[in-house]
Amino acid sequence: MKYVALLSGGKDSCFNLVHCHKNGHELVAAASLGPGPGKEELDSFMYQTVGQDAIHLVARALDIPLYRRVITGNAVDQGIEYGSREKSLKDGVQGDETEDLYELLASVKAAHPDIQAVSVGAILSNYQRVRVEHVCSRLKLIPLAYLWQRDQAELLNEMIQIGMEIILIKVAGIGLLPQHLGKTLAEMQPHLMKLNSLYGSHVCGEGGEYETLTLDCPLFKQKIQLYDVETVVHSDNAFATVAYLRVKDAELQPKEIGSRQAVVIPPFLEDEYASIAEILQTDTTLSSLTLPNPPPENKECVTIPTASRSGSWVSVCNVQRGMLNPNIEISLEDEVIECFTILQDRLSEYNLKLSDCNNINILISSMDLFGNINAVYGKYFGTSPPSRACVAVDLPHPIRVRLDCTAFTEKDTRTTQALHVQGWSYWAPANIGPYSQATTGEIITVSGQIGLLPSNSTLPTPSSLSMEFALSCQHVSRIHRALRNGWEGLTLSAIYFLDNVRNLYLVRRGHELLQSPESPTLFLVVKALPKTALVEKQVIIHTGRREVQDEEGESMIKTEETVLHKR
Repeated sequence: MKYVALLSGGKDSCFNLVHCHKNGHELVAAASLGPGPGKEELDSFMYQTVGQDAIHLVARALDIPLYRRVITGNAVDQGIEYGSREKSLKDGVQGDETEDLYELLASVKAAHPDIQAVSVGAILSNYQRVRVEHVCSRLKLIPLAYLWQRDQAELLNEMIQIGMEIILIKVAGIGLLPQHLGKTLAEMQPHLMKLNSLYGSHVCGEGGEYETLTLDCPLFKQKIQLYDVETVVHSDNAFATVAYLRVKDAELQPKEIGSRQAVVIPPFLEDEYASIAEILQTDTTLSSLTLPNPPPENKECVTIPTASRSGSWVSVCNVQRGMLNPNIEISLEDEVIECFTILQDRLSEYNLKLSDCNNINILISSMDLFGNINAVYGKYFGTSPPSRACVAVDLPHPIRVRLDCTAFTEKDTRTTQALHVQGWSYWAPANIGPYSQATTGEIITVSGQIGLLPSNSTLPTPSSLSMEFALSCQHVSRIHRALRNGWEGLTLSAIYFLDNVRNLYLVRRGHELLQSPESPTLFLVVKALPKTALVEKQVIIHTGRREVQDEEGESMIKTEETVLHKR
């Protein structure tokens, strides 16, 4: 795909370009946000603003046009989420600095209408990620974030190994001093590792410990030579001095093309899951497996939506179009709309809205309808849509869509959040529909995960059940780890959807190899899965966190060990 680079000039924005190139994408332009005239640095929640006096040289070194815009907004919306859960992703927050990014990328897209993606150097910041992804969703651009959730020590070493020349241009963390400004990451690596060991500092500066400027990179046609710099001490205190370099004179210089280590692409599977895939690949038991008889044909015609409540949870099941006149044909769009009208009516009985949904399972009569259903489905949710599983089953004619839903009656919208990662990375797949990877709170529901390769959202080629199974389980594990915050959690249930009963033995065998605590598990054979996947995994996890009242009657969150009791 052709893409635009979000360029700060720092190590992350430049290193991500190397991975975009490695994955076959074409860089056509750069975009950068910075302070207005007379200002060298802003206290921005979103953007690196130091080094803007050299950003034009970075773009020239890459030999691409640079589009710039002054940051005029502030961090108006500082929440974990950005935007509203109750409306489609059309509007941002007026006056927020995120909207400066929207205007900048909109202008780039107007100048380069063939751009399909945006390079984003985010490693750990969910705050930055959700805002960039919000902008990309509105502009129909795919975020390319190949550094996301990578190990920082590994990233730092890889940058150095491939010959990137990167210097510190700002220090703001314990153990970092003005005399460290101008030193390369190669020179600073031992000291940064020491600070990590002593104080837990982020090796790649993800806690704001330092900022960088890239002087050379494998994609640079020329390198940057600094001739005159000045140290500016912004804040001098005993804990952590804040200082930065002012670039007063710099030029591009020819560079020597030498032998350098190639960029490292992480393996698709971690060791644990690679071992499971290898065992399943060599398992020959399937050839002697006796298959069960197929289920009888489903001739059901009338199903009534039901709703029930248990504590703070409400479930609504069997939501489908009315069958008073089953012979009347209606459009697929109208059928989905009718389903959501019924769902909203049932939720309103408990004073709930669609935005209170925690998880929705959607059954459809054919995967050929997936795209058209998604187009309508997505109109009902804004930021942080509920988690979801979508599979094709044999529904009784003329039903094409059926919904099941769980919703949470939260007192505070901060009680439940969503992990809604939309960028391509090496971590886990971007959402392929209007849903989140997981919704969080006391209980986490992880969306159905198929075995996509996260770097390009495609299934492995050639088709491989063992590889897809290992990937889907790894995706669930990584989503779980990304959400953990002082708790371990316990899997309450797992569901494996399969598209072929002949794959049942290997999926059950794979589940046995997972070395995870025993929990209720279902293996369901369905008609088809999204993208013609062979297996899909969905889990529910209890975090051990619950809301309690303290001695003064104030609400607080308490974390306890979770144990699954057998009956």
